[in-house]
Amino acid sequence: MVPLHWCMLWLLLPLSSRTQKLPTRDEELFQMQIRDKAFFHDSSVIPDGAEISSYLFRDTPKRYFFVVEEDNTPLSVTVTPCDAPLAWTLSLQELPEEASGEGSGDPEPLAQQKQQIINEEGTELFSYKGNDVEYFVSSSSPSGLYQLELLSTEKDTHFKVYATTTPESDQPYPELPYDPRVDVTSLGCTTVTLAWKPSPTASLLKQPIQYCVVINKEHNFKSLCAVEAKLSADDAFMMAPKPGLDFSPFDFAHFGFASDNSGKEHSFLTKPSPKLGRHTYSRPKVDIQKICIGNKNIFTVSDLKPDTQYYFDVFVANSNSNMSTAYVGTFARTKEEAKQKTVELKDGKVTDVFVKRKGAKFLRFAPVSSHQKVTLFIHSCLDAVQIQVRRDGKLLLSQNVEGIRQFQLRGKPKAKYLIRLKGNKKGASMLKILATTRPSKQSFPSLPEDTRIKAFDKLRTCSSATVAWLGTQERNKFCIYKKEVDDNYSEDQKKREQNQCLGPDTRKKSEKVLCKYFHSQNLHKAVTTETIKGLQPGKSYLLDVYVTGHGGHSVKYQSKVVKTRKFC
Repeated sequence: MVPLHWCMLWLLLPLSSRTQKLPTRDEELFQMQIRDKAFFHDSSVIPDGAEISSYLFRDTPKRYFFVVEEDNTPLSVTVTPCDAPLAWTLSLQELPEEASGEGSGDPEPLAQQKQQIINEEGTELFSYKGNDVEYFVSSSSPSGLYQLELLSTEKDTHFKVYATTTPESDQPYPELPYDPRVDVTSLGCTTVTLAWKPSPTASLLKQPIQYCVVINKEHNFKSLCAVEAKLSADDAFMMAPKPGLDFSPFDFAHFGFASDNSGKEHSFLTKPSPKLGRHTYSRPKVDIQKICIGNKNIFTVSDLKPDTQYYFDVFVANSNSNMSTAYVGTFARTKEEAKQKTVELKDGKVTDVFVKRKGAKFLRFAPVSSHQKVTLFIHSCLDAVQIQVRRDGKLLLSQNVEGIRQFQLRGKPKAKYLIRLKGNKKGASMLKILATTRPSKQSFPSLPEDTRIKAFDKLRTCSSATVAWLGTQERNKFCIYKKEVDDNYSEDQKKREQNQCLGPDTRKKSEKVLCKYFHSQNLHKAVTTETIKGLQPGKSYLLDVYVTGHGGHSVKYQSKVVKTRKFC
């Protein structure tokens, strides 16, 4: 606004003639003190062309003033409620005369001038109640003292106010396009793609902007500060006003303490605390996402839950001032997951299963004859997978499986078994699974706990490499294969070849080194060594060991890369 008149400064000074006391938490006394105008003095000056943020206590009105000294002045006032509806009124009052009625030339006493303003109701120009961002705009406003009064009847809340006498040139809030709606252009089970028309602020006014997308399950938001208030009540605590000329001390004592009906006094002055009520504050669980994406006007939201309704809002913010404008939000329900096809398992037959990343597969085993137990063999070829087994709806088993595992389940006449396999977050899963009521010889070979291949560096030559690996008490067939690889053979390439379910039948005959049988009743002695000959000097080789069980099913040990010496 234009520079303030001296009398305006007098009006905004707190009364010095009366000592203010902190109120008790007694509600009747609290309300009486609020109504006492001399006690309750809370006023501020609104700066011209700058957005201010402030805190409003429930049922405690707050007033702001500014002076327009010249007639026919453009005026724009914007009030943004953050996390609660506001009732606000803009009124115009006449400036008090500087001289007294007797014409003495002496200024009127301060209390008399203040009382004159309080008694002067003024002319109401605009009023609003709700949680929308609302504006008062006038192309030609009269001179006088303007008062903005705000009130929240629901709860303590934040709000923002912006006022300017040059609305045409300021344009602080980014403009919306002629169609300000957010559209859903694609809908899936876990993804929603949003699109909106770009703001003219970037293209016409050449101002830097960015778009922020907000996702939640409750409702659409009218302003970005409402989102921020919901996101972080802890930050809202830190934004609470501090004691000063325009702040009543009892408000500070009122803030940050839990409700107390015992009638005891909570005094900020007598019980100072550096954290001020932090011990009573508990951060609420917030189910809301805010993602700022730069100046793109299309965005795909991912990792949503199927068959769930979500609300989507888009805000365009001025990157310099951080002042923002809301598009018209939308909502959508994600699609249901397609019902999983259930795979039927045959008694004693190995079945290959592929599970997508974070996906699930269902298998059903229904023995044709009565049975006392069911043996379940599972071979997870890559990463771990979660397995759940239910018998006639009752949960029997829930575990993560890595490598080869065997489970014994108690049987029941005419029982049906439902097996659910769930993939992990890292990537797709591959499995081999066998269910049988008549386990004789295992189709899957038993494995030691450690399936690494150890290379002996001191026994390495220009044309050979010596390696060792562990076995088990059960006699099995072991085959070792070699393959020349580049020197820069990476861990990622090695990981891609770690599929334990790929058998020796997938390898070239020229890569085979040898096959042999071995076992030991003493597990400490169940180890074998082998020297691979005929290698080239200074070359890298990928070595693989496969173990084959009685049922013909093979499992691969962890691959090992060795390099022969270049000079011998």
